[in-house]
Amino acid sequence: MSDESARAANAGYTAFGLRAEAEPISPGLHVVATPIGNLRDISFRALATLAAADAVIAEDTRVTSVLLAHYGISSPLVAYHEHNAKVMRPHLIARLEAGAALALVSDAGTPLVSDPGFKLVQEALEAGVKVTSVPGPSAVLAALVVAGLPTDRFFFEGFLPHKSGPRRARLAELARIPGTLVFFESPRRIAETLQDCLAALGDREAAIARELTKVFETVRRGSTAELAAALAQEEPPRGEIVLLIAPPEAGAEAIQEAELDAALGEALATHSVKDAASVVSAATGQPRRQVYARALQISAGREK
Repeated sequence: MSDESARAANAGYTAFGLRAEAEPISPGLHVVATPIGNLRDISFRALATLAAADAVIAEDTRVTSVLLAHYGISSPLVAYHEHNAKVMRPHLIARLEAGAALALVSDAGTPLVSDPGFKLVQEALEAGVKVTSVPGPSAVLAALVVAGLPTDRFFFEGFLPHKSGPRRARLAELARIPGTLVFFESPRRIAETLQDCLAALGDREAAIARELTKVFETVRRGSTAELAAALAQEEPPRGEIVLLIAPPEAGAEAIQEAELDAALGEALATHSVKDAASVVSAATGQPRRQVYARALQISAGREK
């Protein structure tokens, strides 16, 4: 009996001190959600899928090996990440087309959310491979339900640009979205990002969810001004962070446009249209193209 056949015959997992056999799974790509911190946050279906898979495709095999070892799963691991994705994808698609059952996981949570799994799923579907979802934990949803902010509509942005200028410009583009904004952020940048959120979005209710589902989980709530001021006086927090910003209040869009017009009116008194647009764009974080277009409209109106 080959090593692969022997492993398949003994495929299973251990939970609550009991060993369970894993039934065979259908060929195809199985997208499996894994815990975002607490190893107990995993479904029996996810465990059975990981145990029965011909291989587990992992973003970081060192991280996933801890999860598999915890549950006594011996499925082989294959590394698939942003640095080797282009090389590995054809090999993985070939295995899938040959009838393999592969499980795709990320380091934590639901795959394809801020990881390179999307292109693999896309190419698998284009190749006629069946793709199955095994749902479970998600840092986005875990943060949203404890933030105390509106949950009926939300927009997940992922990571914002690292530098303040591009970050403010992107935030300005998101300012009018009528839903809670959800970001992933680095602990070392969270204080600066809050300052940029305050400048680009105005003072809104917000929440910082840190180390979700882990021992030191904390959720800080307050306005962006309050949170920005507090973090500016503290050492950078540790751990993974989800930042949530409330939607704009009714009428906020009109107020923002009025403020933009007022700023442009003042700048146009002493600057050319081009220079006024640059000054106001830098001061407000609004996209320069958008500000320049509005400056042209105001200038044309004055000339009539």
